[in-house]
Amino acid sequence: MGSCHIGPAFPAWLSSQKYLRYLDLSNASISSSIPNWFWNISSNLEYVILSHDQLQGHLPNSNIGEFLPNLHFLSLSGNLITETIPNTIGHLSSLEVIDFSSNNLTRSIPSTINNCSHLMVLDLGNNSLSGRIPKSLGQLQLLKSLHLNRNKLSGEIPSSLQNLTSLDVLDLSYNNLSGQIPAWIGTTFANLVILNLRSNMFSGRLLPSLLSNLSSMHVLDLAQNDMTGEIPVTLVELKALTQERDMGIYSLYGNGSSYQYEERLIVITKGLILEYTRALSLVVSIDLSDNNLSGEFPKGMTKLFGLVFLNLSMNHITVQIPESLLKLRQLFSLDLSSNNLFGSIPSSMSLLSFLGYLNLSNNNFSGKIPFIRHMSTFTDSAFMRNPNLCGAPLVIKCQDEDLDKRQSAFVEDKIDGGYIDQWFYLSIGLGFAMGILGPYFVLAMKRSWCDAYFDFVDKIVKWLVFRRRVTYARNHAQRQ
Repeated sequence: MGSCHIGPAFPAWLSSQKYLRYLDLSNASISSSIPNWFWNISSNLEYVILSHDQLQGHLPNSNIGEFLPNLHFLSLSGNLITETIPNTIGHLSSLEVIDFSSNNLTRSIPSTINNCSHLMVLDLGNNSLSGRIPKSLGQLQLLKSLHLNRNKLSGEIPSSLQNLTSLDVLDLSYNNLSGQIPAWIGTTFANLVILNLRSNMFSGRLLPSLLSNLSSMHVLDLAQNDMTGEIPVTLVELKALTQERDMGIYSLYGNGSSYQYEERLIVITKGLILEYTRALSLVVSIDLSDNNLSGEFPKGMTKLFGLVFLNLSMNHITVQIPESLLKLRQLFSLDLSSNNLFGSIPSSMSLLSFLGYLNLSNNNFSGKIPFIRHMSTFTDSAFMRNPNLCGAPLVIKCQDEDLDKRQSAFVEDKIDGGYIDQWFYLSIGLGFAMGILGPYFVLAMKRSWCDAYFDFVDKIVKWLVFRRRVTYARNHAQRQ
């Protein structure tokens, strides 16, 4: 019954459905509270999906586990549910998926949730939950996807989470978490596909061991923190990023039924916030922007041939962009703005034919922009605030460009005017000289030809004189 207009009231007829196993009232325009009787309608319920409505009220404090012993899938995402997550949630011991994302839930995450020992997905993102991440979450050893993003959680990442060796997705972004990013993330989560720690207060060096064993990683987002030091060379150990095409990201979780949790991810690129669900397997991204990272541009990064999004902006990265960047042929978005990069922009970048967004502004690049091939599709905003950069599409012209133009104009003027006139008069002079001097040299060299020639000229002259006299005599006789 998903996407059917049933609301605004919660359907009362459900109270008589004692044998109900699957219930989907998502996008049903229901805007009332969930009645208390709902949690006791059927002990056979396995799947409850009440997402993307406008449900109000709070979750029950009663022991719902006693009434719903077979519940595997519970989704209340995208509603207006308030107050806390009750401790009794731990009584739903058969749950595999809990999705309470995008509500108005407050206070702390109950530690009793560790009793849901079959849990594969826990999504509490986009609420107002506070306090620390419960250490007890480390007991959910079947957990594959953990979303605690966009809350008000604080403190450090508990070391107990290293017991979650089956994790595919860890999203703790947009919180107030602090401390150093633990190195055991790189050594423990061999299956981790998405690591999103964006917009927290993590500090310290980006340890090489953090990236040493994440061979399944497709998305690494550590942006908007206070990370320092150089980008580790172990970045090349992200083996999944070295494959140009790898569609192996799992995005659905469940036990094989038609009701499954669909993985999703927010990617910020080109100044836009994009949400990926079914196309998540196409996202291959590294975002280390807005930190205090320094050192040279990591040349090993050019071996990550599968990269689609790369953002290293707002750091202190130096030296030139390597020519080998052209190896990243899948690259769609490249942001290196607001760093200390210098030297010329490699002309090889014009071969990145898939590149749809480029930002090299606020650096120290110099020389002429290689405004050719695919590079000619970008506007001046991609190159602004580089004092020594010149050429199209910037209004600042290169010195050698002005010289080339003047030389070109001079040549064109010569071709259009002076050179044509000179060749015209020269050809006339040569023609006249050949007409006079040619016969002279021929007659001078051959005496018999000379005598015959002048005899012929004498005969012509005599004949013309004779004709003149005859014509004069006739005209004189007619007058008399």
